[in-house]
Amino acid sequence: MSKKVGFFNFSINRILSEDQSILDQARIRLLYYGFWIVFVAVAGLLVSVYFQRQVLLTFTAGIVLVCIAGLFKYLTYRPNWRQISHALLIMATVVNLNNVFVAIQSADIITIQVILLVILFSFYMLGQTWGLFYSLLNLIPVLAFLVLEYNGNYFIPLRPEKVDQSTIIISVFANFIIIIFIHSHFYSAFFNNIKQLKETSDEQLKLNTQLELAIEKAEKSSRIKSEFLSTMSHEIRTPLNAVIGMSNLMIMGNPRPDQKENLKVLKFSANNLLAIVNDVLDFNKIESGRVVFENVKFNLVELMQNICGAQIIKAEEKGLICTVKIDPFLSDKVLFGDPVRVTQILFNLVSNAIKFTREGNIWVKAYCSENRHNKVTVTFTVKDTGIGIEKSNLESIFEPFTQESITTTRQYGGTGLGLAIVKRLLELQGLHMNVASKIGEGSEFSFNMEFPVSTETIDRVGEKHPLLRDNESLSNLRMLIAEDNPVNVLLMKKLLSKWNIVPTIAENGERAIEILQYGNFDIILMDLQMPVLNGFDAAIEIRKLPDLKKAGIPIIALTAAALYDIKDQVISAGMNDYVSKPFKPEDLIEKIHHLVTQVA
Repeated sequence: MSKKVGFFNFSINRILSEDQSILDQARIRLLYYGFWIVFVAVAGLLVSVYFQRQVLLTFTAGIVLVCIAGLFKYLTYRPNWRQISHALLIMATVVNLNNVFVAIQSADIITIQVILLVILFSFYMLGQTWGLFYSLLNLIPVLAFLVLEYNGNYFIPLRPEKVDQSTIIISVFANFIIIIFIHSHFYSAFFNNIKQLKETSDEQLKLNTQLELAIEKAEKSSRIKSEFLSTMSHEIRTPLNAVIGMSNLMIMGNPRPDQKENLKVLKFSANNLLAIVNDVLDFNKIESGRVVFENVKFNLVELMQNICGAQIIKAEEKGLICTVKIDPFLSDKVLFGDPVRVTQILFNLVSNAIKFTREGNIWVKAYCSENRHNKVTVTFTVKDTGIGIEKSNLESIFEPFTQESITTTRQYGGTGLGLAIVKRLLELQGLHMNVASKIGEGSEFSFNMEFPVSTETIDRVGEKHPLLRDNESLSNLRMLIAEDNPVNVLLMKKLLSKWNIVPTIAENGERAIEILQYGNFDIILMDLQMPVLNGFDAAIEIRKLPDLKKAGIPIIALTAAALYDIKDQVISAGMNDYVSKPFKPEDLIEKIHHLVTQVA
């Protein structure tokens, strides 16, 4: 339907609009100009039959003329071409059948022309279904009349009216003009429509090409970004691994009190830098939607103690009182979930609470808010007496790289990613963070998380293998390390010496393969980014060795990279597991033991 116009409108331009298709505009134009042609033709016929004193035909022509004028006015006021087309076809059918059966009582060339007009007009204007309907509605009665007339069985008590040759000429000429007009008009419309479709198709093809280029560019950009993050992660984490590792070793070496204090400052600074790097990398990973949540067994009480243990010391250093309260109901429960992500969420919340609190208290609570036997809902709450947050900023603080104000950033530091990571991790699990805060009084962050409950006891979950308790039993372990960084080599040697392990070192993947072929080893620690032959390719070549025992040797990847799919790449290359630098010594030794005992 076009835009509304005034009742006294007679302009076609006002009843056409851009939202109409080419064919719809063609239909409206056909009706508009066709009405003028039909009006002139019917007016001529009206004059002709009137002077011939043909009463019935004069009356019929008069009614048709009035109807044409009325439909034309309706078209210029409310251009509903579909309704007008139905009205015209019904009128044409009634007039045609009236002429055949009543007025003229004959089927001549004019009758045939009218039927052709109805067929063309109905199909072009209303489509196949209505076109077929109106065609048969005109054709079948006329055929029936011809059969009856042929058998001499048609008779009505009304004398047929006779028209002279001038009336026939006017009718035939007018009908041909209308037929030609319909054909030419719709030919032009169909041609323009096809032309527009071709132009649209060409434009669509061009847009598709641009889209493909844009997608290819985006994929390339994403790949470059991933590779850049991997490289930067490796370049940053490698020296951090050495700094943190050496700090741990030196602290373990019973240094003097003044040295120990300096080492703690060094380790603290390195861990802070590592936390910033990890925040950036983790946020990028979370934003890409490539976070996979694990479903492993863990004890929440033990996890909370590990999370808050170091944080309590940090709080006490600032003169704050950090209180951790855990529902006793959860103490003997073994839950299924992702302890790493729970740690990440709570660690960020507690770190923020300590950071933005000058004096007072920090409360960390975890209590069971709903127990359904095989599932529990735990409510986590982190509350502080810190600086508080403006109500208008409660939403923006969860945006990446955002803090409440520039002053806050300068005064307290940080990347502004902690709460963004927390929010994204909760959203990915369909959870919501609740925040309540008052300026100068403090803030409270809380969320609910549901965990399935295991039927196992806490003792079985916390069980360690005897070899992990007895480090002397690892002294006979034959270990090959493929690592090109001399600082990392030194760190690994010093670390492994704590378990009486003396490793063999290969400076690249190719050298590692050579050493493996001529020696016997229980496990390989494989750095991924090395010269000559990287860790992935080296692992693939090792799995192809003819000696099945050597080909099946456990391989743990050592990586400082931050690729999202690093685990998939490691597994597809034939390696058994990986640890990310800088790693916790207990994590590495546990994975070593697990793989070695599996092979044994």
